[in-house]
Parts: sequence; C-alpha cells; structure tokens
Amino acid sequence: MDMKRRNFFAGAAMTAVAAASVSKVAMAALPEPVLMDKPDTAPPLLPPTGRPYNPVVTLNGWTLPWRMNNGVKEFHLVAEPVVREIAPGMKAHLWGYNGQSPGPTIEVVEGDRVRIFVTNKLPEHTTIHWHGQRLPNGMDGVGGLNQPQIPVGKTFAYEFVARRPGTFMYHPHADEMTQMAMGMMGFWVTHPKTRHPLISDVQRDFCFLLNAFDIEPGSATPKINTMLDFNLWTWNSRAFPGIDTLNVRLGDKVRIRVGNLTMTNHPIHLHGHEFAVTGSDGGPWPLAARAPEVTTDVAVGQMRQVEFIADEEGDWAFHCHKSHHTMNPMGHAVPTMIGVDHRGLVQKLQKLVPDYMVMGERGMADMGEMEMPLPDNTLPMMTGTGPYGPVEMGGMFTMLKVRKTQKPGDYSDPGWYQQPPGTQAYEWTGEAPITPRAAAPDSGQPAVELKAVKPNSHDAHH
Repeated sequence: MDMKRRNFFAGAAMTAVAAASVSKVAMAALPEPVLMDKPDTAPPLLPPTGRPYNPVVTLNGWTLPWRMNNGVKEFHLVAEPVVREIAPGMKAHLWGYNGQSPGPTIEVVEGDRVRIFVTNKLPEHTTIHWHGQRLPNGMDGVGGLNQPQIPVGKTFAYEFVARRPGTFMYHPHADEMTQMAMGMMGFWVTHPKTRHPLISDVQRDFCFLLNAFDIEPGSATPKINTMLDFNLWTWNSRAFPGIDTLNVRLGDKVRIRVGNLTMTNHPIHLHGHEFAVTGSDGGPWPLAARAPEVTTDVAVGQMRQVEFIADEEGDWAFHCHKSHHTMNPMGHAVPTMIGVDHRGLVQKLQKLVPDYMVMGERGMADMGEMEMPLPDNTLPMMTGTGPYGPVEMGGMFTMLKVRKTQKPGDYSDPGWYQQPPGTQAYEWTGEAPITPRAAAPDSGQPAVELKAVKPNSHDAHH
C-alpha cells in the first residue's frame, strides 16, 4: 500500500482538538494521519493489533490503519480537497478524506471502543454522520442538531462502541448537497466478535460505494446543484475501464457489500452466478428472507450485501443494469438518428463544418470504435477493449474473474479467460435457417415490415 504520512499538528496546534468526550490524556497527541495517493485496489489490511477478523478488500480503495490507545481503537480522518483519477485520461477535483474520494474504509470488531479524530481542511465547516450505527445521540454527526459544526482548521473527535456487526457508511451531515456531490463519503465494516449464526465465513470479501457526478466534458469539478441528470456513474469514484476487476479462486465463497450514496436506485447485476442477499445496513437478514437472485436493487441511502459460490470459471460482467449508467459522459439532448439517410448531406455539411461526422445512423456502436477528438480530461462515452474487440461500456461496469489457478489470498488480475474449445459462440457458415414470420393478429395477412421514412413538409406540422 503506497501511503504518505504527514504530521499536520505540532506543539500548540494540538490544543485545537475539540471534543468533550475525550480525556486530556487522549487529547495530548493525535494519531498521525495516513494518506493514499493512488486509486488502486489495496490488499486486505490484516489487523496488527486488537481482535482478529477476516478483512475486506475495498474496490479501488483501501482500509484506514489505526493505533491502540489504552484499549481504544483510534483513527484519524482528514476532510480535504483531493484529486481523484476517475479512469485513465480523466481526473476530477473532489472533496474527500485522507487523499482520496471516497475516503478509506474503516474496519472494527463488534464491541470495539473507537475514537475517530476528524480534521477539517475544507474551505467550509463539516461534520461526519455514521450512517446506520447505534451510538450516543451526540455522536450522530448532524450539524446543528447533535453537535456544533467542525470549523475550518479544527479537529473534533467522535467516540463510541461499535455495538452490532454489519456494513455501514459515513458521510457529512453539513451542507450535505455540496459535500456529498463533491465526493465526501466512505465505507465502515464492523466484523462479528464471535461466530454469528447469520454471518458466514467467506474467502473473499469486497466492498464499494456507488456514487455519481455531473462534470462537463473538458472540466474537472462537479456541478453540485445537479439533482438527477448526472453524466458520470461510478463505483468508488471510478468509471470503466478504470474500475478494477474482482479476482477470485474457483470455489471461493464470495461476499460483496455495495452502498448507494447517489440520487437514484441501481439494479446491480452479476453474470454467470446466482447470489443471495444476506444483509443490509440494518444487519444480517434471517435465512428465511434469502432467495437466489442475479440482480438486486440498491436504493438511495441503502446497503446490500450479497454472497455466492464462485463455481463458474470465466470473465463475468458485473454492472448496474440501467443501460445509461454503463456509459461515460454523453450528450443527453442528441436526437436519435437510427434509420435516417445521410447520403449527400455529409459532403454539404463538411463544406461548412469540416469536422462534421455522421452520428449514429446505425446505432451507437460505431461511436465506441471511432477515435474521435475529445476535450481534455474527458472519457469516451463507450470504451474498453476485451480479448475479442470493443467492450462498448463505461460507468458502473467491471468483471468478476473466476480462475481455478488463482491462489488463496491472491487478488491480482489473472488476465483474460481462454474459453475451452467448443464453448464459445461462433459464426454460422451453413445454410441459413428459414425464419418464420408471425401473422398480423386477426387479419389473416402476413405481418407488415415497418420502415423508417423521412416525413414530408406537411407531416412535419403534425
């Protein structure tokens, strides 16, 4: 894990800590903040101190180290402006924690007493809400309701006991529209202290957040007033092809935890396997509430936890099933041109606009293959290349890679899957089969083939 450590405080500056629940002894020194400067998926952080647990792997993220202080697990979050690579070729100016957006995952064990120092290096006040946690009211993090806002340059401390195991999130509850639209959020996992009847042992445990931005092509800062019309749909502030793959061993039991802090729901779909939804931010689900699924909808502010046995080798697509969420920035107002005859028009237009190109007269797949000039710091709408050609995806898309040769604990990318002979779709070169056509209902006549036609001037007025 490539981290940089910086000491933000020394001498008299230490007295800026403001939290009534922290003793003078605890306030004497802060844990040194740990920063991450790369968007790669870090290996699991095995607990160096405290009770043991099976750590998670945060997709394109990392777990925040801690220190033990008289039996209390102490963390240090720094709220600050960050630069996040969305995918190769595009970086965004966001707000986050400890050098990245989202911030680092926090992992603790049920029953741990935790103390989280939060230093505000933003240009405005902030707080942190511990989404889904059972804790004292004064630690819930709603600015003005539960606590004063954390002023610029100050440090507050939150202290509570992690009461129940599960998957949670953290985010500001201060100028929330701005701060969450700028990328301020993170994951929290509380592991069970003993074997739990509703929480299985797994070999791979992944987590990531769903988030979205509205960043104009050629720019780098999100438009914070956007309500629904976002143009960058991301997992942990990464868009395909920048999202790492989930790499597992054949036969592994796999858990994936997904939290949604966007402004809409996301039907998350896995190819090649069935899974069970085993929990939410309310806790693990009873066995009777679980059923095999291939898609689960994650609503706004929710977390869903799914589990399955990775028993089919291959490279399996894993994505949001809203098709415009698997595309990168696009022009939402561009008209549909399928079926429109451009013949003779292109040459005339190119006399006025030399760079004019025919846009999507056969569909949008051509756009994924064109090497069109793009504004700086802008991703192609449809992109990515697989072993057999263009993948034509973007946004919330990646792959689950299942290999029998993947070693236990190895999260590296095994490369592309080689299908065994006779198991891949192929071109048919024999005699074409007869294609039956359905008759028009109740007419006794063959179905009519529809063709697109250009309206005449009279029709255009209706």
